[in-house]
Order: sequence, then C-alpha cells, then structure tokens
Amino acid sequence: MDEEDSRAAQKRRAGRRAATFVADGDVVGLGTGSTAAAAIEALGDAVADGLSIRGIPTSYQSRARALEGGIPVTALDAVDEIDVAIDGADQVADGTLIKGGGGAHAREKIVDAAAERFVVVVDPSKEAARLSHPVPLEVLPSARPPVMDAVRELGGTPELRDAEAKDGPVITEQGNLVLDCDFGPIEEPAALARRLAGVPGVVEHGLFVGLADEIVVGGPDGVRVRTTA
Repeated sequence: MDEEDSRAAQKRRAGRRAATFVADGDVVGLGTGSTAAAAIEALGDAVADGLSIRGIPTSYQSRARALEGGIPVTALDAVDEIDVAIDGADQVADGTLIKGGGGAHAREKIVDAAAERFVVVVDPSKEAARLSHPVPLEVLPSARPPVMDAVRELGGTPELRDAEAKDGPVITEQGNLVLDCDFGPIEEPAALARRLAGVPGVVEHGLFVGLADEIVVGGPDGVRVRTTA
C-alpha cells in the first residue's frame, strides 16, 4: 500500500469511528473535506441500515455527498439544536484547530459552535505540538487591502488564495475572498483569534479555539480518540 492509499485508509478509519458518535434521531453537522467525507459516507451506510438522522451541510460539497448517501438534509434555522457535528481540520494542537483549507470555515464554525458535541476527524499528519499552519481568513473583497495590512501588523504574511481550475482568486460560497496568513508557530492561538476577529472586513478566521470535544485520529494501526476537556 503506497503512502497516498495509506493516508486515505486512515481518514476512512477516523470518519467511520466518528460516525458511531451519532445516535438515532440526531441532527448532525456535516463537515467539509476528505476526512469529513468519510464520516458522511459511513453515515449514509447507517441510514441505509435504518438510522434516522438529519444532516446540516457546511458546504455545497458536503450537501452533495449527503444527498448522494441518502442522508436527509436540513438547515440551521429549521432545527432547535444540533446534537453532534463531525468535521476535519488542517492542523490540530492541544484541542485547538486550524481549518479553512476548503474555504468553508465560516459555515463550519457556525455549525460546529452550535453543536452540543463537536467531533474532529483527522489522520496523524494533521497533529502538531504547536499550530503553525497558515490561518485562512474569509474577507470581504473590498476589505482585502486593509485586512492584509492588519495581518502584517499582527506579524503575519498574508497571501490571496488563487483558484486552481480558473484564473483569479478562490471565491467562497458567500462571495468572499480567502487570505492564507502565515504567522509561523502560533504561541497564543486564543489571543490571535481575538485579534483577527476584531479586524474590520474579516468575515471569519480559521482558528477554532475551545470548540472541539473529541479528536478522532485514524492511524495505520487503528483509531485513537482524545477528549479535549
């Protein structure tokens, strides 16, 4: 098995284990990305076997995967609560996450923060002793220059995320731009999160502080579950 296949298998293990946290009748937040996709696939299999749930997708991609898997979808304003959210991460350190590689972190944070239980699914490559991955910012297009200046004042290096399949930048589902901001090793993620949240023009940042309840890590030899509380 090559490295790519091994990584895919690890993600499937994590996703399928996280799906076991969902009970009959639950409203489930459905994250975005390859590891969250494995959880959505597992939930689709469970629905086919009789599990009754409703999913709240965090992106067009997760909605399409849920519908393909036979999972009934709903919206945040149509439910009283979200029982559990399952989502991936770009990097995890001490229960704090960096998310936004798929550009869906604004919707993801809304759903994940609203959930009674937030389960994070990753493979071991996403674990770190300290966060250092560039922090994605979703920003209003007209606010890009002053936001980039503010990021530099905070010690970061901002870069406009370019699209891969078209000319020009990535556009989020809300019609905004994404800046990937490199701060190097982040000593105080909570403090940085507060400062970024206070920058005018920032719709949402990719630091998820104090939200995760469990970290499910799919490794080459099985799955580890770590509680953050």
